[in-house]
Amino acid sequence: MARRPVIAGNWKMNKNHLEAIQLTQKTAWALDKEDTEAVEVVLCPAFVALRSVQTLIDGDKLPLGYGAQNCHYEPSGPYTGEVSAPMLAKLGCSYVIVGHSERRQYFAEDDELVNRKAKAVLAAGMQPIVCVGESLEQREAGQTGEVVGGQVRGSLAGLPPEQVGGLVVAYEPVWAIGTGRAATADDAQETIALVRGTIAELAGNTAAGTVRIQYGGSVKSSNIEELMAQPDVDGALVGGASLDADEFAQIVKGAVRRAR
Repeated sequence: MARRPVIAGNWKMNKNHLEAIQLTQKTAWALDKEDTEAVEVVLCPAFVALRSVQTLIDGDKLPLGYGAQNCHYEPSGPYTGEVSAPMLAKLGCSYVIVGHSERRQYFAEDDELVNRKAKAVLAAGMQPIVCVGESLEQREAGQTGEVVGGQVRGSLAGLPPEQVGGLVVAYEPVWAIGTGRAATADDAQETIALVRGTIAELAGNTAAGTVRIQYGGSVKSSNIEELMAQPDVDGALVGGASLDADEFAQIVKGAVRRAR
């Protein structure tokens, strides 16, 4: 079943709103129309830059999508410093990243919380990018299947098959994020196939066949084609490399070459 690849740039806690405008412009200029037709390209800036990025993309009709890096699970309330999914939807966001390993590691987010956030994103009419992945210790202990499978089940619990089928899931081995050490293409395929198999058990084969599963973790222009050549890899969640417009564009173009 054909699945349109999605390349998402997670800018993390980088770029003020002026720098975000420049990076968005440079990224758009570095891409051709054919690139953004073959591959969905999504930018995820910091909250304070979202309005500026949205105004630029929508005003100039740039062929880019945009999303947020996180949200709260409640639509409103006494949660100082938090941002709700309906607020993000009102800005025109298409995606919200939930359960990123840095959120799980530094802010103690567990599968139950990720699940609540995913449901909040869907209720607001957007799509979550649900992140899963194991640590180096877990991988070396042979626990990858148990850990990643458990995260998929917990994070997607209670979602109907039609919603699961429209999701994006990002497999990010924690040991490869920001380390320069990427999983091999075979490693990525093996675990992403496990993710797809787990989704088939949860929501059925139709949902498993349509859900898009990204690889994330030290993705570069030099390894994207090998990753995208794998049958179950449907794109990438790109961290540091997305802060360089030319490198990010080359990652997109690499995905396009494999998508044709």
